[in-house]
Amino acid sequence: MRKLLIFVLAMVFVLSACSLESPLKKDNQGKTTKKKSEVTIGVSVSTLNNPFFVSIKEGIEKEAKKQGMKVKVVDARDDSAKQSNDIEDLVQQQVDYLIVNPTDSSAISSSVQSANNEGIPVITLDRSVDKGDVATFIASDNIEGGKMGGYFILDKLGKDTKVAELEGVPGASATRERGKGFHKVADKSLNVIAKQSAKFDRAEGLNVTQNILQAHPDVKAIFSHNDEMALGAIEAVGDKDIIVVGFDGNDDAMKSIKSGKLDATVAQQPDKMGKASVESIIKLMDGKKLNKEIKIPLKLEKAK
Repeated sequence: MRKLLIFVLAMVFVLSACSLESPLKKDNQGKTTKKKSEVTIGVSVSTLNNPFFVSIKEGIEKEAKKQGMKVKVVDARDDSAKQSNDIEDLVQQQVDYLIVNPTDSSAISSSVQSANNEGIPVITLDRSVDKGDVATFIASDNIEGGKMGGYFILDKLGKDTKVAELEGVPGASATRERGKGFHKVADKSLNVIAKQSAKFDRAEGLNVTQNILQAHPDVKAIFSHNDEMALGAIEAVGDKDIIVVGFDGNDDAMKSIKSGKLDATVAQQPDKMGKASVESIIKLMDGKKLNKEIKIPLKLEKAK
């Protein structure tokens, strides 16, 4: 009986060790031995309730289909705990590569480290992760974009203009970086009299802006860390003479600019981010090294 128990425990240990092996096999040149058609990419998106991240997802799916690769997409719904669980599930399913658009840059660090332990390469999109090994981080230059928004307001309204700032999700790298870039201009040339998180959400943008304008009716401009909050801010502003600047360049924002409501947006190219992530996976499969960061160009879109 004792020998049987030892044998069973030994088999459990062997099977556990096998299950922990990396899903990727490589040849002597560092190239992945799997065919593209055998590769599955796990994708964790912060929220599909935002057109920007839908565009990222579509960019990934389009390029993956072109390459003949399979994709599994999960939606964190802006819940960092759900995203951690989603990533753990993808790791357990032994996806070959993992693309993550973090809800919170700190909260998912342990999940990225779990993928590292399983030998699954991780690529982050739009927002970085605080801990864990990442093959590459693909994003716009959020700091530069924040500066672009600040300079637009400065050029339009001049020095010491009273400005409100709608911040994104606390803890997200995009929130930190866009705010940092904006304040590189604002702290020297503008007067930021109010700032508050509206969590990258349109309804929150409306509510927060209403509260800010009640407390500070002399605000002349609003810089928003994304378009969804900016579109909410426009509803709160109504016919008041207040400039609103967003960030992302999503379809609703572009339509709002054309209709003369939104004054400007720092436009990203989310579909290109998605495409670049799959192209990066192809390079990894070929044994090539990636730059730690890949920057996708930005442009300021404004009313004609």
